[in-house]
Amino acid sequence: MRIDIIDTKNITYYARYVDDILIIFDTTKISLHTITRYINNIYSNIKLNTTYEQHNSIDFLDLTITRQHKKLEIDIYRKPTATDTTINFLSNHRIEQKTAAYRYHLTRMHSLPLDPKKQKEWKTIQTIAKNNNIPQQLLQNLNQRVQQKTDQNPDKKDNKIWTTFTYHSPKIRTITNLFKNTNINIAFRTTTTTQQYIKQEKHTLIPEYEKSGMYKITCNTCHKAYIGQTSCSLKARYQKHTRYIKNNDPRSAYALHILNNWHEYGKINDTMSFLKPVSKPHLLLPFEQMCIQTLHRNNELIPEQQPNDSNPLFELIQNKHIISHPT
Repeated sequence: MRIDIIDTKNITYYARYVDDILIIFDTTKISLHTITRYINNIYSNIKLNTTYEQHNSIDFLDLTITRQHKKLEIDIYRKPTATDTTINFLSNHRIEQKTAAYRYHLTRMHSLPLDPKKQKEWKTIQTIAKNNNIPQQLLQNLNQRVQQKTDQNPDKKDNKIWTTFTYHSPKIRTITNLFKNTNINIAFRTTTTTQQYIKQEKHTLIPEYEKSGMYKITCNTCHKAYIGQTSCSLKARYQKHTRYIKNNDPRSAYALHILNNWHEYGKINDTMSFLKPVSKPHLLLPFEQMCIQTLHRNNELIPEQQPNDSNPLFELIQNKHIISHPT
């Protein structure tokens, strides 16, 4: 608000949090209509949506403020639509995450002058905890720690740094406990997040031969194949193979096979197949070796491309259809 209306001393109290405003004023000196009109005239595109007190009480943020004869009393306000759902104690989250909501509720309860309504808030917190399978003894212990911390009111800053670990199970504590007596604080992230469930997948239609990754190119004569990997497009890789053949350059095993055996190569649509997209360069070689081993076992690999020693891990994942042929 502009300074001139506050200078009139007709407004006893003014507070704003984001777009919520709390105003206490003397009705014998200024009317609500005057205040509303004044504020609405400051900016034409900003209007005050007025909420009046009812039965000497008004809700502001998470508080219910009640006007008594000589003082104001506050209580915790919860919307009628509040579900009071927190992280269930049976979920696979670290204990700090399960109790974070209760630490907030308890800190608020002990920090605000809620007497004589503090006992009512404590019972509400206990009910919320019970509905989310939080053990009552755990809640009691947490309440004691929060109360002691609130009473001490420490006002000191630490110089600790933070690092994150993914919380798969309580066994992660074996690692994070190593940092207990250091200046490193541990923050945990979950294996699944809400964003993963609501994020829409991007369906970009990329032509088959503009993709990069694993591919198979077949000899038109013997119908055996060469397995390759490329970080550029399949089309560019096919052109390189055919250029080697036309220039009598046995630089690739596929070109060597065609040239040595006087076999024929075909068009890209007839002989080249896209096997698997691989976006990370360090994964290209392992996938290539796996594909080569598969074709060699099925006697579908050209003899000019020799496989490495058989890897039993590739045998285990063969049935998982890692290699997918286009239809």
